[in-house]
Amino acid sequence: MSKRKRVTADEKRTRMLGYFHEKKEFFTLKELESNLPKECGIIQQAVQSVLQALVDDGLVHSDKIGTSVYFWSFPGEKIPQLENQIAECGKNIMVLESKLERLKLEVQKEEKNEDFEKTKLLIQEIEELTSKESELKKQISKFSDADPEVIAEINKKAKFFKDAANTWTDNIFSLKTWCNNKFNIEESALNKQFKIPEDLDYVE
Repeated sequence: MSKRKRVTADEKRTRMLGYFHEKKEFFTLKELESNLPKECGIIQQAVQSVLQALVDDGLVHSDKIGTSVYFWSFPGEKIPQLENQIAECGKNIMVLESKLERLKLEVQKEEKNEDFEKTKLLIQEIEELTSKESELKKQISKFSDADPEVIAEINKKAKFFKDAANTWTDNIFSLKTWCNNKFNIEESALNKQFKIPEDLDYVE
């Protein structure tokens, strides 16, 4: 007799969220404890803890109506929020691109490398935006059952941020080469002096 495969915590979350998105209705805890074991393979004893985890993460809503507490979640609810975050990142990209252009002009005019503090700050901002891009991808993955076209568009925008970060990285490499040629500064010394990470590389 084959052993029943254990359902992981992530699978339980995905199944329960999928159930809400498919039904598009409001449920009490009692109704979920009755329906989910049959329809999603989630044992009754685990329903409440999985449900609470989804509520804590903002993926399922709950409210008391009369004497009962109801739970619900509809597909695509988080999409507008993600799009707003992407739009905000887009604004930051424009600001950083402007800063980078000004920095390149200043470096070309200066005979000394006094302004490289700005390069260090720029690297930090690139790392922060790269981290935001990674976090957006994680959030997007939670809504794989939402509208495929909307998800594709968000992924397209997220790729744009990654490409922009790589462009900035490429420009930093160009600036390092320029400094080496102009001032005969070794790359390792330049990295150490201006705290440029030795492992600075393009975003995969």
